[in-house]
Amino acid sequence: MLESLQAILSIIIIDLVLSGDNAVVIGMAARSLSAENRRRAIIFGGAGAIGLRILFTALATILLGIPYLQAIGGVLLIYIAFKLIRPQSGGHGEIREAGTLREAIQTIILADVVMSLDNILAVAGAAHGDIRLLMFGLLLSIPIILFGSELVARLLGRFPAFLYIGAFVLIHAAVAMVFQDPTVHQRIAVVTWQEFAISIVLTAMIIGVVRLIESGQDGDRTERRMRTSPGSTSEGLG
Repeated sequence: MLESLQAILSIIIIDLVLSGDNAVVIGMAARSLSAENRRRAIIFGGAGAIGLRILFTALATILLGIPYLQAIGGVLLIYIAFKLIRPQSGGHGEIREAGTLREAIQTIILADVVMSLDNILAVAGAAHGDIRLLMFGLLLSIPIILFGSELVARLLGRFPAFLYIGAFVLIHAAVAMVFQDPTVHQRIAVVTWQEFAISIVLTAMIIGVVRLIESGQDGDRTERRMRTSPGSTSEGLG
């Protein structure tokens, strides 16, 4: 009885952390969409995450035996974090909006694969093969993803600076995935504060790259405006 209660508590904590991370991804990807498209992205993203969790729950025993699978997922998650905070390319409003919705859904699906895998691997380890506990973990993750995504998207819409906090949350989850992979952990033992420090450094590096890209894009836009402005045209004619 005590072991079951400990397993349930572990699963609740895992779901709050990892399904919360999944909600952060969906919310970040949908933050810049219109209200209607944001709702679509959250529905598609949430449905994808739930479907993948069902699939990975069925395959949990097989997945636990694949070496480096969790570490590969962590590396992919770092790439997803970069995609979510990098500046969008310019373009006409309607085209950019349609492209952003499509790109948001693509990013969410990729993140769903990685984070649903991570969630189920963690829950499967806590459940010790008990299918009832696995199903409990699956059902608990659903409302966290759906309601959490909307909350994160609204929060980022009002406070864009929180985007960098969201990026750190995802990168920290990614670093933990890499170093907690059973095969990696046998070779490289990293404690919690080291994971935290690596996450801070990686987040700072990614934000620095994003800022460089932003400054380059701002310079290109300024140059294009100067070329197409009436003053520059009349000067050229004179």
